[in-house]
Amino acid sequence: MRKHNFSAGPCILPQEVMKKASDAVLNFNDLNLSLIEISHRSKDFVEVMENARSLALELLGLQGKGYQALFLQGGASTEFLMVAYNLLNKKAAYLNTGTWSDKSIKEARLFGEVIEVASSKDANFNYIPKNYTVPGDVDYFHCTSNNTIFGTSLKSFPEVNVPLVCDMSSDIFSREMDFSKFDLIYAGAQKNMGPAGTTLVVVKEDILGKVERKIPSMMDYKVHISKDSMFNTPSVFAVYVSMLTLEWLKDLGGIAAIEKVNDKKGDLLYTEIDRNPLFKGFAATEDRSNMNATFNLTDDSLKESFDTMWKEAGINGLNGHRSVGGYRASMYNALPLESVQVLVDVMKELERKA
Repeated sequence: MRKHNFSAGPCILPQEVMKKASDAVLNFNDLNLSLIEISHRSKDFVEVMENARSLALELLGLQGKGYQALFLQGGASTEFLMVAYNLLNKKAAYLNTGTWSDKSIKEARLFGEVIEVASSKDANFNYIPKNYTVPGDVDYFHCTSNNTIFGTSLKSFPEVNVPLVCDMSSDIFSREMDFSKFDLIYAGAQKNMGPAGTTLVVVKEDILGKVERKIPSMMDYKVHISKDSMFNTPSVFAVYVSMLTLEWLKDLGGIAAIEKVNDKKGDLLYTEIDRNPLFKGFAATEDRSNMNATFNLTDDSLKESFDTMWKEAGINGLNGHRSVGGYRASMYNALPLESVQVLVDVMKELERKA
């Protein structure tokens, strides 16, 4: 029996995607060659890369609007560096809502002044700061749309007169928004799009080429754009599986369709967390994430019983991050509603037995 996979990343992937990917590893496009042994310059893989890039822009509603999609390597952690390398001339503004934005700030400070416009560090990042001001004289404003570790999510984004940059690693393609508000979006594939090994970068071309420093080729978005995201050998398997996942999402009806499913999953679990006296949520109610629900037991003596029960129910990856403790249910696009129902049933059963 397949597990109910609530792992925070690498993420659960659609079964039909896994089947196609496994077939391609053995025999890709009836070439009698594996996907992972053909040349990345071959016609067959170039088509994969172009399709993946095109699908990303199409699903985000950004085709024909001056954006380029790239599949790069190094994870979002490298993008913390690349964003500043390419955009930070003198000063940038950052919103600090968790571990990953904290790390992005650290990297940006290598290149210039960083203004932290607001932070929720005072409460272990269990809420999203409100009513902050973004200066108009910065090179860009950076935020993180969803905070995987702490289970918080930005429900709205500030209106700014500077380039808007967003790390969407753990909620990209999960909910509708006006993506044209953003000048640069980046997302590690392994949270909601594909296997670890590639990172999607969507960038508006006209914000590039304005810094005074020389940028190493591998760090330069303009170089990657000029080489059609093939400046060096890409992570062929990760790009291919990401392409399949984007095709799967398009066939479902795109972001609008999957958002409805994600809302149902979130409502189902959070309703039980709020109803059941044995559980309490970690994140502030108004800032809760539909991708990562963080919660704790109200009585730690029940931990052994609860852990045994959810594992026996075939649930995987429910333990919370060490900086929060408790539990974290990651409900990415491919997680079925039925898996959330299994978890809720276990929570109800724990209450009945207690």
